[in-house]
Amino acid sequence: MATNRRVSRVAELIKREVSQMLLNGIKDDRVGTGMVSVTDVDVSGDLQHAKIYVSIYGTEEAKAETMAGLKSATGFVRSELGARVRLRRTPEVIFIEDRSIERGTKVLSLLNQLQYERSPETQAMAEDTTDEYDEQS
Repeated sequence: MATNRRVSRVAELIKREVSQMLLNGIKDDRVGTGMVSVTDVDVSGDLQHAKIYVSIYGTEEAKAETMAGLKSATGFVRSELGARVRLRRTPEVIFIEDRSIERGTKVLSLLNQLQYERSPETQAMAEDTTDEYDEQS
C-alpha cells in the first residue's frame, strides 16, 4: 500500500514539474506556450518509466509539430526531472497525446444535437412539415 502512495506522489510531482517546464523551461519553438497541458502522468510501479499524457490545443498539423517538439525535448525533460526530483533513478519519460478532452467535447456536442432534435418544439415543427407533405400528396 505504501508503494502505491509513493508511486502516485511521484506521478503528481512529475506532473507539476513537467507543467512548469512547459511554461518556461522548454525552449523548442514547436512546443507552443499555453497550447500544451499535462493531463496525467502514469508511473510504473518500479518508478523506472513515466508516461506523460499531454492535451494539445490547435490544428492537427500544430498538434503533430508540438508532439515532435516534445519528443525531441525528452532528454532535456528527463535530466531536468533528475535535478528537480529526488529519486535514486530518474524514470524514462515518454510523451503521449491525450485526446480524451477532444473526444468528450465531441460526445457532448452529439448529445446536445440529439437533445435538440428530440425537443418538443423540434418534433412539433417536424410534424407540421410532415402534415404539409401529406396534404400535398
